[in-house]
Amino acid sequence: MSGGPLIVQSDKTLLLEVDHPDALACRMAIAPFAELERSPEHVHTYRLTPLGLWNARAAGHDAEGVVDALLRFSRYPVPHALLVDVAETMDRYGRLQIVAHPTHGLLLRAVDRMVLIEVAKSKKLAGMLGAKVDDDTMVVHPSERGRLKQALLKLGWPAEDLAGYVDGEAHPIELATEGTDGRPGWELRSYQREAVQTFWAGGSGVVVLPCGAGKTLVGAAAMAEAKATTLILVTNTVAGRQWKRELIARTSLTEEEIGEYSGERKEIRPVTIATYQVLTARRGGAFTHLDLFGARDWGLVIYDEVHLLPAPIFRFTADLQARRRLGLTATLVREDGREGDVFSLIGPKRYDAPWKDIEAQGWIAPADCTEVRVTLTDAERMAYAVAEPEERYRVAATARTKLPVVKALVERHSTDQVLVIGGYIDQLHELGEALDAPIVQGSTTNKERERLFDAFRAGEVSTLVISKVGNFSIDLPEAAVAIQVSGTFGSRQEEAQRLGRVLRPKADRRQAHFYTVVSRDTIDTEYAAHRQRFLAEQGYAYTIVDADDVLGPPLPSVE
Repeated sequence: MSGGPLIVQSDKTLLLEVDHPDALACRMAIAPFAELERSPEHVHTYRLTPLGLWNARAAGHDAEGVVDALLRFSRYPVPHALLVDVAETMDRYGRLQIVAHPTHGLLLRAVDRMVLIEVAKSKKLAGMLGAKVDDDTMVVHPSERGRLKQALLKLGWPAEDLAGYVDGEAHPIELATEGTDGRPGWELRSYQREAVQTFWAGGSGVVVLPCGAGKTLVGAAAMAEAKATTLILVTNTVAGRQWKRELIARTSLTEEEIGEYSGERKEIRPVTIATYQVLTARRGGAFTHLDLFGARDWGLVIYDEVHLLPAPIFRFTADLQARRRLGLTATLVREDGREGDVFSLIGPKRYDAPWKDIEAQGWIAPADCTEVRVTLTDAERMAYAVAEPEERYRVAATARTKLPVVKALVERHSTDQVLVIGGYIDQLHELGEALDAPIVQGSTTNKERERLFDAFRAGEVSTLVISKVGNFSIDLPEAAVAIQVSGTFGSRQEEAQRLGRVLRPKADRRQAHFYTVVSRDTIDTEYAAHRQRFLAEQGYAYTIVDADDVLGPPLPSVE
């Protein structure tokens, strides 16, 4: 057998050692049901969790396939107890089903009667269940459909929701594949079609595609399938306007049919695009805009960047379980641990395309990832040593020693469109001044953001310094280089989003470059390793170089 030893820990962590020729194949086989914990050289640590197994089950993977993957990549026999545990855990999904009944309304039906008896006694389900219909069925209060699924997941018995969905208010929507406004004709890519088909078959759930792989088109195709009024939730106004432009260009929808519900406008139309920010804004302690969810008889609700869904939206989504719900994201990783709420309330993962597969098909650019390690000066090391623990990452991440490295990298890529990304405003202003480049940050007005983004797209501005507002939903296809100087601690989702900014395929098919500049011998290095986990799982390897390699004699061509 290929691969190396597989060791099972008590917390269901798998230590899997594979040689480099087998590493990618291993990751592709393991990724549907387990999460990469770390990847130092040849040893890959995977965390196997019930939620990962249930997501795999909902996406169509069975226990036999999971067990086969574990056996195939193990040099030594896999403990029998683990194989049994995997099969039994996956078998828990769907033992309870939520179904619709013409007389009784919503029902909780058990494939295994003993499971129904067990959960019905739980105090966590108090008030959610009604009368017993028969030994295998109980009435579910219609308003509790979402909260019941949340509670059952926490009890270890995730319910399969088969109750169906209301059609919502009909509205004609078709894909305009012949092209408009001078654009060439187009068609959905095979993986986009498959994503829509698997979503529609399941009725609700999450589609996971790399940044730049066309998640907006998946949303548009789902809208064309639903042919109903649609509420689209996005991260910010700029992202919303990008959605609007794309829908006008790619569908039969006109500008008059699409409304913007943001801090600047409050338009409710057959297709309404709203920002998470305005929906979660409070006035007098109340969420004054959440009535938007009931403003129309929506047939489809789309959650863009669903991994960023704020807690108040979860609460209101619990009341939308009769509506079809589509979550779009590049990574289901949530740093707040609320993946279970996405699973319960938006739906399970329906489709997940490995980044390297999409790259191999030529739909996203190949990317070279490099970690550049800088050595702090004595003064910086002292400042780091005496800093309070909660301040140490900021001290390490914003070290001025990084500035010459960033300048050298920008000069190396002087013919490319470059994004310099960071998380600390003072640092970004220093970089903007050093690079003579404009800065886009949270306080930048939407009008100014769009002006700078348009200038970047047109090549009038070759370098942009950008805060975490650039982490998501910004369409800058010309960006070929990203240089990361600081971030949100060890956020894996942020790392994936930032790489995604440069993955749009280039006209000349050149390679994209993603640099992260890290202070060695500090927590900055530890966080960098944690941040890279998700991308390592997708098959991206980071080359580690010293700052002197960047600042010294020119390296061989990067193209």
